[in-house]
Amino acid sequence: MLTFNDPAKLQQWARLRRMKGEKIALVPTMGYLHEGHLSLIAAAKKKGAKQIVVSVFVNPVQFGPGEDYEKYPRDEKADFAKCRKAGATAIFLPSPRMMYMDDHSVYVNEESLSTGLCGARRPGHFRGVCTVLAKLFNIVNPHFAVFGQKDYQQVQVVKRMVRDLNFGIEIAVAPIVREESGLAMSSRNTYLSPVEQQNALAIYGALKMVRAKVRKVGKLPAATVRRQIAQFLAKNSLKPDYVEAVDAETLQPVEAIKKGVVVLIAAYSGKTRLIDNIII
Repeated sequence: MLTFNDPAKLQQWARLRRMKGEKIALVPTMGYLHEGHLSLIAAAKKKGAKQIVVSVFVNPVQFGPGEDYEKYPRDEKADFAKCRKAGATAIFLPSPRMMYMDDHSVYVNEESLSTGLCGARRPGHFRGVCTVLAKLFNIVNPHFAVFGQKDYQQVQVVKRMVRDLNFGIEIAVAPIVREESGLAMSSRNTYLSPVEQQNALAIYGALKMVRAKVRKVGKLPAATVRRQIAQFLAKNSLKPDYVEAVDAETLQPVEAIKKGVVVLIAAYSGKTRLIDNIII
């Protein structure tokens, strides 16, 4: 497996691979890899990628004041070993100085799908996400990039960016990977104490309950469900950040939860903010 730190060298390598007709996949991550990340590499292999590039970069531009950029978990040595074992052909490990000039002043901003949900709670977050992904797409020039469903809003924002800016890249989405308990895998799960992990199970528990009820009765009033979920989370010592039911494409709130609607939760277990969702 090849290792790149310099964006220009990776760009040159990828250009040569393209010229040889090899299909390139990009798996963008912030590192501290777990089985959820590795499932994205597996998805890239299944789609027939000859070259699979995994980027490991904790992007400072998508973190706001007071967020966990400095303490975000990092383990490049372990990430390298996991990528190689999973079948990646290249890993990209740039430093912030390699990705952003001291006087960088250009950003990419999506202004519709990014305004609600996590975008409303984390101002500037999706500007940072779109900016770094635009850079990665230009550096790697992949045929497709693989993302996880857990970051549902991010996936929709990236799809819109790719469409509107004519990147010519397919965005593939892999299912959420969960721990045996049902908790959605996340690098931030390492912050949780055993008690906080146990409490956090209520997030997926609430989503499953909604899905089961909709399957039984066909549809449910969204306002009632949002209130019930918030109460359920609070009873399990979680602090809801948001509970929303939205259209799968537009991310606009809906009045009724039925087939095709996405229910999303962001909640704090202790000081750790966790997100999860389910497509009804």
